[in-house]
Amino acid sequence: MLQMTVGDLKAQFSMVLQQIKAGNDVEILYGRSKKPVARITGVEKAKKKRRPLGLLEGKGVFTEVGDGKITLEEFLGVNSLDEVEPLV
Repeated sequence: MLQMTVGDLKAQFSMVLQQIKAGNDVEILYGRSKKPVARITGVEKAKKKRRPLGLLEGKGVFTEVGDGKITLEEFLGVNSLDEVEPLV
């Protein structure tokens, strides 16, 4: 993986694009410490593969009790709405 400072990236942007088109990643370094802050990856490389549905089928059990309705207090996890501070 190619590493470049922001200044080098600006000065050699055409070369960076050629590197990315060739399948290489470029890591951008920033500041005096030259800490990595970003990575440029080609579009084809960045596309994620789709995961199959039902990957965890049969691995767990979900049981719904009642009609699935809950009160506002249960949803908020409080005993009383008096415990909830209003948003202002």
